[in-house]
Amino acid sequence: MKFRKKHSHESEVFTDSLNDILFILLMFFLIVATLANPNIVKVGLPKGTKDTKAKQNIMVSIDKDQHYYIGSTAIQDGLIDSMLTHEIIRYRATVDTPTVVINADTTAYYGEVFRVMRLAKKSGAKVVANVK
Repeated sequence: MKFRKKHSHESEVFTDSLNDILFILLMFFLIVATLANPNIVKVGLPKGTKDTKAKQNIMVSIDKDQHYYIGSTAIQDGLIDSMLTHEIIRYRATVDTPTVVINADTTAYYGEVFRVMRLAKKSGAKVVANVK
């Protein structure tokens, strides 16, 4: 009695394209992982990571001695609110939404910087903080 020998066909899996697909998936997930949290808040000295340009209508500066300036004109501490509101109203005649750029020293009090930001937003202006 003769048994038939079964021909066994070895099956092969071609993994050439599998490597390409895995590489593309790896790159996709790496890119998505970096975009998941683009705005990381850093504590310490103000530093910016984006290079955005804002049209500078009104420049408010606060130096290390807590002196206020609108443009290059020195403003008394008690008059900053009314002078900034007046400047915003003056620019609203020509510009729909004026931009207030705050250039504060790193040793300036954050409460004062925040107060100027809040006053500018309340008056209907865009606020940009100038950082290094």
